[in-house]
Amino acid sequence: MTPTAVIQVKPGIGDVIWHLPFIRAIAAAAPGGQVTFFAPPSSCAQQLLAAEPRVATTMYFEHAGSELRRGLNLMRLVALMRRQRLHSIWLLDRTIRPALAAALARIPERIGIGLGAQNLFITNPGIGQDHFHDHPIDWLRALMVEMRVPLGSTEPDLQLPAAVVTAIGQKFESRPRPWLVLGIGASHPDKDWPDRAWTEFTGALHTSGTVFLIGGPANAARAKNFIALSKSQQAVNACDLRLIEAAALLRLADLFVGPSSGPLNLAAAGATQAFGLFGSTPVLTYSKFIHAIVPDGGPSPDGMRRISPAQVLREIEPYLSRRKALAQTER
Repeated sequence: MTPTAVIQVKPGIGDVIWHLPFIRAIAAAAPGGQVTFFAPPSSCAQQLLAAEPRVATTMYFEHAGSELRRGLNLMRLVALMRRQRLHSIWLLDRTIRPALAAALARIPERIGIGLGAQNLFITNPGIGQDHFHDHPIDWLRALMVEMRVPLGSTEPDLQLPAAVVTAIGQKFESRPRPWLVLGIGASHPDKDWPDRAWTEFTGALHTSGTVFLIGGPANAARAKNFIALSKSQQAVNACDLRLIEAAALLRLADLFVGPSSGPLNLAAAGATQAFGLFGSTPVLTYSKFIHAIVPDGGPSPDGMRRISPAQVLREIEPYLSRRKALAQTER
């Protein structure tokens, strides 16, 4: 049982990825060199971090819902924390309820951002109100400085089970290189690229390699339609891959294109050149592998519709024939 825990309430796969360097830094400074990680089940953190040596175990907790549901979830979280007999817990955002839960669970050391009312329930001074409007990544950078925890890099470098990476490599080894992965779908319609744009893009995409479409079972029919309309003989509908298998494919891929969503973050975490369509969301800057494509005038609520297929094709054209050095991806 580890005496130190880390908790984050954000629900997405990408949220686990960009938090990972901070989790590692905290674990490296903690007794035993490992932490317990608390996250919502929608983050799929248990699958993603199964091979992460700095995370001893991942525990799920529910955070959202009605006011009544949130109250019940708070009590459940308190009980879950008490069972771990923690000495320290790090709160990786400014949310109040996890900090309150940690206080009610009588965890002696509660380290948090400390912005707003959260400051009432933590035991460190926090990072200062002048950071209130910063990006969450910058909150955590500031927290590492305040707590004197070394942070070598914000590159996630997600560790995957070697057997899964090998199996995916063998599954598609007959497919010609380079491998281009398209991530269709997003957590919200405003973050996704319209079908019309995807259809035009896939139809105009010319490569001697293989184009894989991922996005989970919910996007399988869309992927099938895009492939049919593109009339490509080298396109593969890979929406049936499990999450960890899709992550392995992204690590082995040469190039990724897609909206700001889980697959984009997974591609960057696998050191794959990842072109993200940031039409309606702020640009992510934590990884050198993320290349932002934004509409004229910057992100806005209708920004995804203002990113044209021609613009994306221009941006990725210099990378289309490049092949990744597989030695970088074999663990």
